[in-house]
Amino acid sequence: MRKTTIVTISLLIKSLALIGLFPALFADSIVVMSYNIHRGGVVCNKQPLSQTAKGIQLAKPDIVGIQETRSPRGDTLEDLAKLLGWNHDGGKGSNILTRYEILESLHSGIKIKLDSGRHAYVFNVHLSSHPYQPYQLLEIRPKWHKHTNNITFIKTEAEAIEWAKKARGAEIAKVLRQVKSITDKDVPVFVVGDFNEPSHLDWTEAAANAGRHPIKVAYPTSTEMARAGFNDSYRTIYPDEMKNPGITWSPAYKVGDPRTHHDRIDFVYFKGKGLKVKEVKILGENEENADLVVSPYPSDHRAVVGTFTLTNAN
Repeated sequence: MRKTTIVTISLLIKSLALIGLFPALFADSIVVMSYNIHRGGVVCNKQPLSQTAKGIQLAKPDIVGIQETRSPRGDTLEDLAKLLGWNHDGGKGSNILTRYEILESLHSGIKIKLDSGRHAYVFNVHLSSHPYQPYQLLEIRPKWHKHTNNITFIKTEAEAIEWAKKARGAEIAKVLRQVKSITDKDVPVFVVGDFNEPSHLDWTEAAANAGRHPIKVAYPTSTEMARAGFNDSYRTIYPDEMKNPGITWSPAYKVGDPRTHHDRIDFVYFKGKGLKVKEVKILGENEENADLVVSPYPSDHRAVVGTFTLTNAN
């Protein structure tokens, strides 16, 4: 290559950098999904595991945090990985599937290598489902839950926060300690999962006044995620909780069914320098409740799919 050509390219790159366009040329596009597949993905509506794989393929993610991989016939994580042709961390507990190279296994998470060569961290959680504060507040005893006869009904926000901390406080604290131990504080970090707890961004005064939720509750797990520097991808794109409820629990019940309370308990959280969310979609059973539809739907949770860009800030 001629010297003049090299100089011209160099000057072009510097000019693009000055006006802020050059980083975009080296941006990673990352699609992250959280999906509770319900008892191994083979029980709900008696669908084969291939139907769960079909839903994931429709969402076109790069990373999927899977919850409830155990089925009556055994764990289906490896079988699902084979159907997708993806990597997992060898059963070390993260239950994360990805097309990226896995560099390291961590508590409930993995370190991965992106297409650009940069690293990112992904953590996948399935927090305790009992006691579930919406059921405590609404005096619901779910027949399907093994603790249905061991539930204390409550009435106030303070009680809901106290019970939520007892149920999940230690679990999320352990994950956040792992996140805090990451030495590179600018690296992209995702925390996804079935949190089995609503968000303080949803149980607002407006929602309570409208009758969507019984009272306002500043739920502690979502509050702790925000304090740790994480953004809720769905609420970043859809900040109006009344216009866009983003319900993930549960497509197994019709609206108004007194046996449950429809809510948003599945999340894709993110933080990191140069990391931005572009769009978020819901995978579910029909166009009324989801952006991406697979039918028959193989789970009792809708899935959350976030698309992110990571620019090279340097």
